[in-house]
This record gives sequence, structure tokens and C-alpha cells, in this order.
Amino acid sequence: MQEMKFTKETRCFKISRVFPTDVNNHDTLFGGKLMSDMDDIASISASKLCRVTAVTASTDSVDFLYPIRPIDSVSLESFVTWTGKSSMEVFVKVIREDLRSGERKIAATSFLTFVALNEHNKPIPIPQIVPETEEERKLFETAEHRTEMRKHRREESKKFADYLVTKYPWE
Repeated sequence: MQEMKFTKETRCFKISRVFPTDVNNHDTLFGGKLMSDMDDIASISASKLCRVTAVTASTDSVDFLYPIRPIDSVSLESFVTWTGKSSMEVFVKVIREDLRSGERKIAATSFLTFVALNEHNKPIPIPQIVPETEEERKLFETAEHRTEMRKHRREESKKFADYLVTKYPWE
């Protein structure tokens, strides 16, 4: 029988302030910094599921819904939403909280796919995820559609890459 883990066993949280070095010329959190933090926390959720090396295979579009300002805290939450044989989907939810008013908004969301690897960098079987809450079940139930879209996008990306040149302009 295949091992199973509850979604809550993969849940991770990180809350931080927005500092002057974190903002762009619009005085909002730099998107690249947020994307790096999202990949970081998602990788921890992935590792908590499989307890081996897990590498990022893809990042679905990061949807920036509301800007994060220096007066906000930024809270990242991640958890595994779906599992295949060796791959898993990890959801990251970003909440901004106005530290003056206490108002919270979902500032960004993203889905990332990770693959579990053995010591020879070969994909290996992983535990299956068991959702419990309403939010976890909804994400689990809709994961198959996202997985199919990812497969299609990856195939299209490979075809597109065949048209790209690898020669540098100065060569």
C-alpha cells in the first residue's frame, strides 16, 4: 500500500516585514523577491511531503493581485495540493496585512510543481496527499485540470524552443 500524508503535514508559513531594500521604484514589494520567497517556501512543503531532494519542475503564472507596500507585512503560506507518482503540486498563497489597520488581502497566488529525486537524481515515488479542509479539497479536486494544462504548455514550450537559436549575437 502506498504511503499517504495529510496536507497539513506539508503546510509552511513565513511572515516578514517589507523593508526599503525589498521595494521597487513604485515603492511596492519587488516581484522578483516575492517569487524567490514563493519558490523557497514551496520547496520546503515539497520536502516535507517526500523527505528527499525535491526540485522545481515548473512555476505556473504568479498572479499578483494587490501590491504589497512598506506599511504591510507579507505572509506566505504553502502546502502540497496534489501528488502524482513522483511529482507534486504546491500552492502558495500570499497575504498582505496593513500593519496600521489590520486589513488583509490575498496579494498573490501561484502553483509550483516539484519532482522528488533519489541520490542519483532519478524521479522516485512519493506519498499521496490527503486533503482535509474545504480549501484543501477544492485545490485537490481542481488539480487534475491544472496538471493537464501544464503538460500541454510544456509540450508547446519544447516545440517553441526548437525555433530558438543558441548562438550569441556577437559570434
